[in-house]
Amino acid sequence: MNSNPMEKIQGLIDKGRDFRHFANFEIRSLEESKELYVEGYAVTFNEPTVLFEYDGVQYKEQIDDRAFDEADLSDVIFNYNHAGKVMARTRNKTLQLHTDSKGLYIKARLDGTEEGRKLYEEIQGGYIDRMSFQFSVNESAYDSDNHLRTVRKVKKLYDVSAVDIPAYDTTSIYARSLLDLDRAEKEKLDSLNEQRKRKIILLNQIIGGIK
Repeated sequence: MNSNPMEKIQGLIDKGRDFRHFANFEIRSLEESKELYVEGYAVTFNEPTVLFEYDGVQYKEQIDDRAFDEADLSDVIFNYNHAGKVMARTRNKTLQLHTDSKGLYIKARLDGTEEGRKLYEEIQGGYIDRMSFQFSVNESAYDSDNHLRTVRKVKKLYDVSAVDIPAYDTTSIYARSLLDLDRAEKEKLDSLNEQRKRKIILLNQIIGGIK
């Protein structure tokens, strides 16, 4: 059994899952008739966020406001730091999700488990006030001029998590894929330019032969 959270998350990344933790994601407590809820936005739309900086270049990402239109939201869980016991989930209706003009809103009922009640107190006390989400991508676009990736279609949302300062560095893990994408775009452009040059040379040779 793998008990190391870092190894668990790395294993999920190897399976094509992404993790995002942005500073502008907020979570807050909400008590209704002795039922304990937390609510907030796990995703905000069309807001370019700097994921990391490499060699003086900022690499950014944004989530399109239609990204969740076809996403699989059939069984999403709520937990802490993407690990540990499930505290709420959509399947038993203790986790609610919906999108609006701002982003993906979540509301989770946490009084059903001991871990959930403890997490609620920590959120209420201000010790934990950020969110993250785990997902896979179905379609994205990359603007190499601005080093900006836009997630256009989310394939599946796996979890929304309350997080403190992440124990793992998501940006350094994701840096590799963005840098590779950036290099691939440049190599593609270089290849097209080289093809154009060859066509021009060939055309000049043909024209010269006709003369």
